[in-house]
Amino acid sequence: MSTPITVIPGQDRALPVAVGAGLTNRGRVRDRNEDSILTDPSGTLWAVADGMGGYGNGDVASDIVIDCLAQIPDGADPGPALVARLKEANQLVLDRQRAPGMGRMGSTVVAVLISRAVAHVAWAGDSRAYLLRGGHLRPLTRDHSVVQEMVDRGELSPEEAESHPESHMVTRAVGGSEELEVDLVSVPLAVGDRLLLCSDGLTRCVYEQTVETLLRDATGPEDACQKLLREALDSGAPDNVSAIAVLIREG
Repeated sequence: MSTPITVIPGQDRALPVAVGAGLTNRGRVRDRNEDSILTDPSGTLWAVADGMGGYGNGDVASDIVIDCLAQIPDGADPGPALVARLKEANQLVLDRQRAPGMGRMGSTVVAVLISRAVAHVAWAGDSRAYLLRGGHLRPLTRDHSVVQEMVDRGELSPEEAESHPESHMVTRAVGGSEELEVDLVSVPLAVGDRLLLCSDGLTRCVYEQTVETLLRDATGPEDACQKLLREALDSGAPDNVSAIAVLIREG
């Protein structure tokens, strides 16, 4: 298993770098794609925003989220910067809701800002982030959803939650309330690690074991995204599907 990179002061050792790719697709059923993604050529900032189509104008909300995150300046303190931009996006979405003819809208989000070999992950809703290390996939996020709360209370098993009729109902979203609560986690990265950010359109129709296999066996980030999207489409893809894959390699 890989070990985290440690940078010793005074030694001229390059930090690992991140390279990635992303794909988004409207799926097999929806008329339009309300997901938005952010991929960063510099390897620093990545995000998936899943517009809430049930509210209408979900694409507007997800675009606002991505636009706000893209304004994070270089060198910003990662955690506070992610939270501040998402709270700003929340206010902007609420403002748009009040505009004539707009109505309710919202977006879930998961974002990763990589700084000095540490992935800072921020999220609200049921868009997810995963880490593949040593060939094993583990979630970095925990859904903010009605069924996840039922699982936490012991009322549902994780397997039952997948097919529950309220599985699509989230308890947090950008634009969902006046005050947005954002969860954060920071994870040291190692060379060889792979990160996956995705909307629930992927995880609702592709089992995590399959995600693990496809991400592990992919030749690189672009290949991983293509394989994951194809698997979702072959499984019916009833919702929009978005995936970003990031590889950590030697600097």
